[in-house]
Amino acid sequence: MNNSVVRFGSFLFTRSCQRTIARRCLSHYPIDDVLFNLSDEQIQLRKTVFDYAQREIAPKAAEIDKTNTFNDLRKCWLELGSLGLLGITIPTEYEGTGGSYTDHVIATEEISRASGSVGLSYAANTNLCMNQIRLNGTHEQKLKYLPPLCKGQAIGALAMSEHGSGSDVVSMKLKAERKGSHYILNGNKFWITNGPDADVLVVYARTNPNTKKQHGITAFIIEKSFEGFTTGPKLDKLGMRGSNTCELIFQDCKVPVENVLGEENKGVYVLMSGLDLERMVLSAGPVGLMQACIDLTFDYVHSRKQFDTKIGEFQLIQGKIADMYTILSATRNYLYNVSRACDKGHVCSKDCAGVILFSAENAVKMTLDAIQCLGGNGFINDYASGRLLRDAKLYEIGAGTSEIRRLIIGRSLNKEYS
Repeated sequence: MNNSVVRFGSFLFTRSCQRTIARRCLSHYPIDDVLFNLSDEQIQLRKTVFDYAQREIAPKAAEIDKTNTFNDLRKCWLELGSLGLLGITIPTEYEGTGGSYTDHVIATEEISRASGSVGLSYAANTNLCMNQIRLNGTHEQKLKYLPPLCKGQAIGALAMSEHGSGSDVVSMKLKAERKGSHYILNGNKFWITNGPDADVLVVYARTNPNTKKQHGITAFIIEKSFEGFTTGPKLDKLGMRGSNTCELIFQDCKVPVENVLGEENKGVYVLMSGLDLERMVLSAGPVGLMQACIDLTFDYVHSRKQFDTKIGEFQLIQGKIADMYTILSATRNYLYNVSRACDKGHVCSKDCAGVILFSAENAVKMTLDAIQCLGGNGFINDYASGRLLRDAKLYEIGAGTSEIRRLIIGRSLNKEYS
């Protein structure tokens, strides 16, 4: 029989014409990418991101969480840029990789597996900011802003929410008035991921206050150096610590007319078109956190003994790990199917909301199961389980709360019957 040994991450696989047998080496549970119908290139992409993230990010994850600071952020961004991961959906014309949304999902998943907070900052940079410029920017805007973002020389962010407009985002108060060749922005944005670090920001402001609130909004590309733009103190968050978040402050901030993204007073179309893709890509974050739970838990329950027996061999724990494996497989499969549909131009609001609802709530449940399997060790910060729970909770709130997602799905279903 023809046998060969193949290394994937921390695993050695013995292949034969009859079957593939995985022999455990370290603490990362293997992902069967053949089951999820990934191409050879996507399997290699996962390996590349896994190797980098586990080597350069995972060892720092606990310290990033503890200090609420990622000291190597700029270095990491340059390295991600050199790997082609920052411009993963950006055309090669603008120095991107020209990949697919499924590629983007795989990269976000593996970075989040190593650190939820770095994964969130990565997704906010690459999808919320860069992909919006790709979809809605002029050729000149893309030439100016996308190459440095692709290379990791600049960090990006998106700013929609304000103190009084979270779920009701179109009630925003940030005001933009046209004054000759510039707009003058006054007001604030809040809860902005990457806000303290961003060099380039996509910001939504109200340009016509005399119309319905869903109209009269315009998107702008803001540079950190613009006169009148400052950031507030970094927020001290429950989870996603080190993925820096803050308030943005605009005091007579001058923005050139050529920095309008899309059309004046039609920013809501930019905003809404981006939200579906944002929810889909961000769903990879909780999937990565669930994989991290499995990496931690499966190893633990097969090494920890009580009553002279590995606790993973007790039926109640077997039930938990079986559920964890099955739920992650179902969630990942849903995500990849939605991402593939988006790659084909079929962007369905119902399923983009559905996949982040499903993945976020499953991630929170799975982190609690991981804590339970680890028992007392799950409740101390020497283990990652508590951090995984705190990070997972963000995904039930950010990019539209679970309640808003259910509202979107319910309205879509009702519309089908009207």
